[in-house]
Amino acid sequence: MNSAILLSIVLIYFAVLLGIAYYTSRNSDNDSFFIGNRSSKWWLVAFGMIGTSLSGMTFISVPGTVGKAGFGYFQVVIGYWLGYFAVAYILLPVYYRMNLTSIYTYLERRLGMNAYKTGSLFFILSRTLGATLRLYLVIKVLELFVLKQLGISFEVTSIIILGLILLYTYKGGVKTIVWTDTLQTTFMLLALVICVGWIMHSLHLSPAGTWQAMSEKGYTKMLTLDLNSPGFFLKQILGGAFITIAMTGLDQEMMQKNISVSNLKDSQKNMVVFCFVLLLANFIFLLLGGLLYLYADANGIATVGDDLFPTIAINSGLPFFITICFMVGLISAVFPSADGALTALTSSFCIDILGIKRNPNLTEAQQRTTRLIVHNSFAIVFLGCIFFFREIDNGSLIDILLKMAGFTYGPLLGLFAFGILTKKQIPPQLPIWLCLLSLAATFGLDLVNNCSWYITKMNIGADMAASLTSLSESVFHGYKIGVELLIINAVFTFFLLLLFAQKRTTAQYERTTE
Repeated sequence: MNSAILLSIVLIYFAVLLGIAYYTSRNSDNDSFFIGNRSSKWWLVAFGMIGTSLSGMTFISVPGTVGKAGFGYFQVVIGYWLGYFAVAYILLPVYYRMNLTSIYTYLERRLGMNAYKTGSLFFILSRTLGATLRLYLVIKVLELFVLKQLGISFEVTSIIILGLILLYTYKGGVKTIVWTDTLQTTFMLLALVICVGWIMHSLHLSPAGTWQAMSEKGYTKMLTLDLNSPGFFLKQILGGAFITIAMTGLDQEMMQKNISVSNLKDSQKNMVVFCFVLLLANFIFLLLGGLLYLYADANGIATVGDDLFPTIAINSGLPFFITICFMVGLISAVFPSADGALTALTSSFCIDILGIKRNPNLTEAQQRTTRLIVHNSFAIVFLGCIFFFREIDNGSLIDILLKMAGFTYGPLLGLFAFGILTKKQIPPQLPIWLCLLSLAATFGLDLVNNCSWYITKMNIGADMAASLTSLSESVFHGYKIGVELLIINAVFTFFLLLLFAQKRTTAQYERTTE
């Protein structure tokens, strides 16, 4: 009975989203879809971006990390916070000065068409993998704890959810998403606060008592001082800062919303307000994680990791309204990242790869037809990626997410850093090959350094595994690469570009400053 009620709540939630989509997409055109006609309110964008940044991964995985790493993840969050200032005061002025619809147009004007296409392709790869990994996690929870009891399979669930996301994004695009993200962020944060409050009440803990109880269990430990550890605090903070610069400032999905604000000052205001709220929200998620582990200890629940929150919320005898709050919070956490990604990928592919804005022969109707075909195609790609992640799931997906970001956003960061920090040019056909070379070198380095991780994930023979382990110890002497993998990849890209750089001509300089 409860499963049927929960499913009904999910469907009602979607009905609300469809109503918002219908209302906001009236009289929409292609500019509404791509940049919201540059009329979005900064405070709406700031609030809605919280949901996009946190996602279902934060809602499920971050609380689950507390049992093993305490509040260690907050080191990365501090880095995120610093990175948002770099985005606001270095990258946003560039985008507004050049009046960009796609931020990768900067690479075209600065480094040429090959760099432009390269940046777009790496974004498409990065956002596709990241968004589908987050979406997979929520579909997995829905299937395990709700839909399996109703006889609805994982595959059917995935198809239905993607179909519903298509329904409310296909026409309005950014213009719709700015409003749906605001609604979803509200529900997600309300669910978070209610769950924290109820568990504290059920354990008879005050705020001070909660902190003391978590400290006694070691859950509040934040700083890691071991230089060789992947969690060393300087690695985490620097890695977090550059992850933000790459995954927000160089990400078309996130910047698409920011540049939909009418002017630079308001867009910067949006970014600064957003980063402070995000700092607080992540802290509360970690606080929730500590409370969940305290509750599990008190009630003999052995579940850990990604399954902890849904197990307690749905299967541990908590009041049903807490289960409802969890479910609403969960779907509110996933859809801002999934719908925004689908819209941004459609925009990037249409504008950057197909060049529909550059073709004067395409009518508005033809552009719309192309956009819808691309939009539906990406939904199919999403489906394939979701099925792939089901095969490699190891129970803690946030580690996989950060590792993928290191591989796929590193070349983007290197390209933009080269364009902004130097005055040199690259031979026209080289950027894609240099970025791929950097990606291969970074993968090889990480394969040796974190060989134990790859040995458990890949079908590596015993002899090969022994050789990798021996090589790792002799080269790195116990040092483990963590979130700084993205920085390493970006540095490789930057110096490869610098190695083949040429002096910029006057014509190239004028094109960049137009």
